[in-house]
Amino acid sequence: MFWVSKSIHILNRFRRQFIIFLSVLGPGIIVMVADNDAGGISTYAVTGSKYGFSLLWMFIILLPMAYYIQEMTVRLGAVTKRGHAEAIFEGFGPFWGWFSLIDLTIINWLTLITEYVGMTAAMSLFGVPPWLTVIVVTAILFTVIVSGQYWTFEKITLFFCCFNLVYIPAALWAMETPTAPTWNEVFRGFYSPDLGGFNADLIFIILANIGTTIAPWMLFFQQSAVVDKGLDIHDIKYGKLETLIGSFSTCIVAVFIIIATAAVFYFHKPSIIIEDAAQTAEAIVPFLPAAQGSLARKLFAIGLFDAGFLGALCISLSTSWAVGEVFGWAHSLNKKVKDAPWFYLIYLAMLLTSGAVVLIPGAPLITITMFVQVVAVTLLPALLIFLLLLLNDKSFMGEHVNTRSQNIINCSIVVLVIIMSSLMGISTLFPDLFK
Repeated sequence: MFWVSKSIHILNRFRRQFIIFLSVLGPGIIVMVADNDAGGISTYAVTGSKYGFSLLWMFIILLPMAYYIQEMTVRLGAVTKRGHAEAIFEGFGPFWGWFSLIDLTIINWLTLITEYVGMTAAMSLFGVPPWLTVIVVTAILFTVIVSGQYWTFEKITLFFCCFNLVYIPAALWAMETPTAPTWNEVFRGFYSPDLGGFNADLIFIILANIGTTIAPWMLFFQQSAVVDKGLDIHDIKYGKLETLIGSFSTCIVAVFIIIATAAVFYFHKPSIIIEDAAQTAEAIVPFLPAAQGSLARKLFAIGLFDAGFLGALCISLSTSWAVGEVFGWAHSLNKKVKDAPWFYLIYLAMLLTSGAVVLIPGAPLITITMFVQVVAVTLLPALLIFLLLLLNDKSFMGEHVNTRSQNIINCSIVVLVIIMSSLMGISTLFPDLFK
């Protein structure tokens, strides 16, 4: 009887903890899945087509990088009840506060352009003109957030997160083609890559992958979402767990995108130059059986649209939250439009202006898509340093300051990002140095 009673007690405790976890679930998974945005999907497609499986090892490093950076925002938001922009203003003063806010707004606006590029390209594969995609998507994106409830936004967004998995079957089909490489070659990309020499193009690709896995908007979004959702200190362990799950999810999807494009283009047709995910969707069709090729094309298109949609939704919100925090305006999804007009106006303005750029004839959209990832990662070190300093400030964090091991790991991440950014700058100034 004792063991039966104890087992029932354990099951009941597990059930209660699982219910609490489900109630906390949201910010971590959303920010990580949305991180695989339209620009990210295109970056992974280019990576696979150019380097095959040789850069898969990056994700062994990028997974813990993404987790350790984002879990700090969970603790900071839950303890201080402040968004990231507000915390920087309070911790470092107006100069650095404005620097961070302006930095975030510019990068977010450029990134939003890439989201619209992805969505319009995806819908064009179904015959929908770009102008119609921009109008309809903008209307839907605005409708999603005006319900006056954070809960509604979160559940809708989590639903769209599920579509991020569509690239997995496409990769499995690509690996089943008659001339496809073996899975042993895939695994070799994790532990014994053949990079073919260190050059400026390799630095650019690695930096772009880092930039699409750890982006400035993610810090602001997750911390503000934690505050808006109302999480507190008791929820931190569950928030960290869902952030870890989200980190695994985003890296697994990225790996499968690289596998799909590498298996088809790098090993079959290395002469084909892939520049974005939409081109991948079209080019992959001849290499697969008729039924699978047609379905793979649609899956890539659906996945690309979903990535752009999630990215646009979250990136615009991160800007609205940050600006509202700094100016002291109402900035919550739990408020109606009439109660927080500036919050919703900034969100809409970001969407309208970035969407309009995509419709400009001759706009360098592909260039913007690739370089925005690099711009983001070159400006990331300053934000990471601010985050580290805040997480070591006992007046802010109390007993939830970083541990010694967390500081070692996070400082190593900052040093790595600074080194890669510096190499990118050097290769740009001295292009012949790494040839």
